[in-house]
Amino acid sequence: MPDWCAPIRAALAQRLTPCTVFFRDDDAGWGDPQLFALLDCFARAAVPLDLAVIPAALSPGLTRRLLQRMQAGDPVGVHQHGYAHVNHESAGRKCEFGAARDRIAQHVDLKAGRAIMEVAFGLFADPIFTPPWNRCSVDTAACLEALGYRALSRDVTAAPFDRPALVELPVAVDWCKLRPPGSPPQALAERIAACLVSSSRVGIMLHHAVMDETDLGLLDVLLKALRDHPGARCVPMRALLPANDPGDESAIAPGAHFSPALSYAGNA
Repeated sequence: MPDWCAPIRAALAQRLTPCTVFFRDDDAGWGDPQLFALLDCFARAAVPLDLAVIPAALSPGLTRRLLQRMQAGDPVGVHQHGYAHVNHESAGRKCEFGAARDRIAQHVDLKAGRAIMEVAFGLFADPIFTPPWNRCSVDTAACLEALGYRALSRDVTAAPFDRPALVELPVAVDWCKLRPPGSPPQALAERIAACLVSSSRVGIMLHHAVMDETDLGLLDVLLKALRDHPGARCVPMRALLPANDPGDESAIAPGAHFSPALSYAGNA
């Protein structure tokens, strides 16, 4: 395979300071064999990978295997990806937490999903929320703040909600859209390179369930290139959470931390 990362290496060489890079893999709970193939790829490179986990799709077996990896020191983070990853919109673009649902309905699902994550992963569950299809409403952001989430991750094209307690961690590269199965990686390389030149932080979104062996081979090369180049710094998403206090290191520890939940509807 030609060096598909040549444009990426050239972009890194232009940087005067390291670019912060994180990888977010969506839809954990579906496609377990592909998920663990992806986890093995990141483990080989010793590069962090954050899993956006669908709470309603989380099985005891998957929970056990992920905990084993995290407890053994694998650079894996877990956070909440919607609740059941279902579309509630009757028209337009798909969305689980969109205009078709009021704040109370969203709050109920968010709190239920959070409870599943905390029971499953304890302090390994990061207070980050990724909405399915990278879409949610201003009501979602208000619920997330009230429930103690500290970050929201969507696509870079989404307008920020400007919620003071909720940092936004957008992804700028959609791997599977830029390299559909069977296509060459040129567009993907060019997009990553452009982001590395223009941004101080780059989020790369993966979908393990639709990725093939070629994708994993490309990732092997990319992860090693980023890991070994002084122009890049690969980090877990939890490292991008603001510290609670100056000098507070809890922001980079697993499960850094849910604050006490508030409620819009009694104990809902």
